[in-house]
Formats: sequence, structure tokens, C-alpha cells
Amino acid sequence: MHPLTRTARLTGTFYLGLAVTGMLGFLLIRPQVFVAGESGAVLDALASNLPLARLGLLLELGIVVTQVLTALWFFKLFRGVNSFAAGTLATLGLMNATAILGSAAALGTAIQIADSGSADAAVQVSLLVLLANGFWAAGVVFFGAWLIPMGMLVLQSAYAWRWIGWVLIGGGIGYIASIVVGTLAPDATDLASILTIPATVGEFAILLSLLFRGVPSRALASVSETTRT
Repeated sequence: MHPLTRTARLTGTFYLGLAVTGMLGFLLIRPQVFVAGESGAVLDALASNLPLARLGLLLELGIVVTQVLTALWFFKLFRGVNSFAAGTLATLGLMNATAILGSAAALGTAIQIADSGSADAAVQVSLLVLLANGFWAAGVVFFGAWLIPMGMLVLQSAYAWRWIGWVLIGGGIGYIASIVVGTLAPDATDLASILTIPATVGEFAILLSLLFRGVPSRALASVSETTRT
């Protein structure tokens, strides 16, 4: 197997790990145990599901690890194409991982307080869950933005079909637009959700392309020719 293809498939594997930990942790477990609302209800939801909350925390940390690995391997894959764009892609991914790490720290502290049974646990846990949500809100800015250099690199490298590159760029712009809409018009949830659809399509398309297609032989031949030159 060509080293570049091996790198592409490893990148796709890490990206798949990011998708799995994100879906299980953020979409499945988090809404059940780390709920928003009145402080007493927040504490009850967490204190009555501590084992599930700890699993959710492990998955949150899994998101951080797989996000870091995906960002670094994207840089390794694309650095020979455009080092600045590849560095931008990796930096944005690492910044998102840092934000999620902050969320994990807040949730871990909330679990400890909920388990301690302290008198003011409800207020503290509620504030920590709000803080964790704030870290996620900040992180998704970078998670949306990293799709733009990713799409540009796909177009420059021909490592995947060109339509994937355009969808990634459009998805990144749409993701950032959805954040603006969600901030300025919190009730416009349907519009914000629609704006994120291209990002979801682009992410799964590049993930599957990296995993199963690797780097096409035509692109490998171009890389070899450039190296000889």
C-alpha cells in the first residue's frame, strides 16, 4: 500500500472514531444526563444516572482524542499539497478539541459534585452544565470552519471527488451561518438545522472516501511526478 493511501485510510479511521464518539456521547447520552433547565431538575437528571454520566464523560474525552488524531493526520495527508491550508485545517481541529476538553472538565466536576451530595450541589451542577454547553457552542465554530480548508485541499489535491470539496466548503460556510442564525434568532431552529445539512453530507462523504478509496492512483501518480521533478 502506498504510504499516502495508508495515511488517508488512517485519517478516515480516526474521523470515523470522532463520528462514533460524537454520536454516542453528544447526541445519545448527553441529552439524557446533562440537561438544561431549573437547577434542581439538572441535578436530579445527573444524580439519578451517574453511571451513564461517567460513560458520557469517557465518550466526551474520546471525542477530544479522536479529534486531535484526525486533525494531525489530516495535516500529514495534505501538507505536501498546501502546507498553510493543511496547518490551518489542523489548527482549527485542535482548537475545537481544546474547547471540548473544557466541556469534559466541567462535566467531570459536575459529576463529582452531584455524587458528593453537598448542600448547594444543584446550583453548582447547573452552572457547570451551562459552562460545558458554552464550551461546545464555542467549539462548533472551529468545527464548522475547518471544513473550509478541508474542502480547498480536496480540490487542490484531487484526493477525493471534486464535488466533495465543494460540499465541504459550502458546509463550512453553512455551519458558521447556522451559528449566526442560532445566536441572533434562537427560535429559527429549523433554518439553523437546514444550514448544517451540507456539512453533514460533506463530512460523511470525505470520511467514506478516505476509508474505502484512499488516494486515487491518478493523484498518486501526480505526487510521484512532482517528487521526481
